[in-house]
Amino acid sequence: MTFSALPRSFYEPSARVVAPELLGHWLLRNTPNGISGGPIVETEAYLVGDPACHGAPGPTTRNRVMFGPPGHAYVYLIYGFHFCFNAVCQPVSVAEAVLVRAIEPQYGIELMRHLRLAGKDRELTSGPGKLCQALGIDRTLDGIDLCDPNSPLFIAENPEVKRFRKQRGPIVTTTRIGITKAATLPLRFYLDASPFVSQKERNPQKHAGAPR
Repeated sequence: MTFSALPRSFYEPSARVVAPELLGHWLLRNTPNGISGGPIVETEAYLVGDPACHGAPGPTTRNRVMFGPPGHAYVYLIYGFHFCFNAVCQPVSVAEAVLVRAIEPQYGIELMRHLRLAGKDRELTSGPGKLCQALGIDRTLDGIDLCDPNSPLFIAENPEVKRFRKQRGPIVTTTRIGITKAATLPLRFYLDASPFVSQKERNPQKHAGAPR
């Protein structure tokens, strides 16, 4: 199967716009043993003026990619053990990004099982640290161009994205997970019928406005 990477223009708007639009498109990892990954089913937006955003203190060695051009990977380490993958948004010098929290394993599942020992396939990629382990994402991929299908990591357009969203929908908008700053902002988005979402709300709100 031939994959087409989402264009850089896709990432030029605010992360608030891009986050729900990423749902259903494929996060893919190129490896010597083949391709692995699957459709994105949960995201969080981190924005300018948002105290939970890593770009809030200004440029550092850790977050410098956030201030660069859109459509690149921002990968960081948390708790000294887990990596998290983000897609950088907005023009140069504007630090915003979308954290990908969960995907559905669709391609290269055996490759993922080799990298992440999980009792059930649902546990392979149902969280940001889990999916990074299953796809072999670490800081060596920080800054990788997500718009190049030959990159070790990229996001591909799902030509059936509307159908996928309809099957896994509705899109739910809720607050972000695992943060203390700006914890009440409704900046997490997920596909409610996907079993790979890391955590679901009891009284979810449907997302207003259909992603493109």
